[in-house]
Amino acid sequence: MIEPVTISEKAALEIKHLMENKNIPEGYGLRIGVKGGGGCGGMGFILGFDKPKDGDITYKEKGIEVHVEKRQTMYLIGLEVDFHDGADARGFTFVHPDQT
Repeated sequence: MIEPVTISEKAALEIKHLMENKNIPEGYGLRIGVKGGGGCGGMGFILGFDKPKDGDITYKEKGIEVHVEKRQTMYLIGLEVDFHDGADARGFTFVHPDQT
């Protein structure tokens, strides 16, 4: 099975923290997807918590259930979700081989 997206240790800790402290319902996992794709801005990536849906690839990454739409897989292969916690900014980042 294809596991298109990886999650760094820092991001996994933050995701687990959010799931425990933001009352994410049982049966929900991390949804990783694509938004945009047109114009100068190019493609962006989204994160959220959601239930699995028909047409999803679902797998575990560092103990987190991940849902990705099969039709978006080609845009997500190789993507790593990371978490930056610095004085200048705090949040999730997306590192993709096509953007390096």
